[in-house]
Amino acid sequence: MKRLKTILVPTDLSEHSRRAVAYGAWLAAEEKSSLVILHIANELGAWELYSEDLVFINSRAKAWPLDRVLAEASLDLNRFLELCPAGLKNRTNATTRVKLGPVPQQIVAVADEEKADLIIMAPRRHRGLRHLIFGGVTDRVTRLSPCPVLTISAPLPSAPWRGKSLPWFFSWSRPRGAEM
Repeated sequence: MKRLKTILVPTDLSEHSRRAVAYGAWLAAEEKSSLVILHIANELGAWELYSEDLVFINSRAKAWPLDRVLAEASLDLNRFLELCPAGLKNRTNATTRVKLGPVPQQIVAVADEEKADLIIMAPRRHRGLRHLIFGGVTDRVTRLSPCPVLTISAPLPSAPWRGKSLPWFFSWSRPRGAEM
């Protein structure tokens, strides 16, 4: 089997992605491979409204310089990684990267640049019409990726209500007089 040389772990700085970073750090230590932790900065964070009178809509809205947006995002990433396991802090071959742009395309581009052998992601459980129509970021990365994508998801919460408080129209009842 092929050894993993480079593992890419994209993160959105959420608790979901903390699980993927921890697993990526463990796997990189086991395989003795390099780890690349990627954060895609939010494009909406590149805008700031300047106002003298605390008016939210201002005709003098200016964009932040891109280097400042990337610097703020890298500080956020470093703060996020401070709370990660100690095994990640001691790794010399772990690098961080911050990019700005559309998330799935940037993840695939960095995986191609770094010649990643594996991408580890932690998808969020989305519901709703938007997710059904467009799919999630993990779905799009899986379709576009030049390498395998491993998804690490949190366990589902237990459902103590199952079988106890179902409404009457969901329950199956046997007809009267039917014997088994």
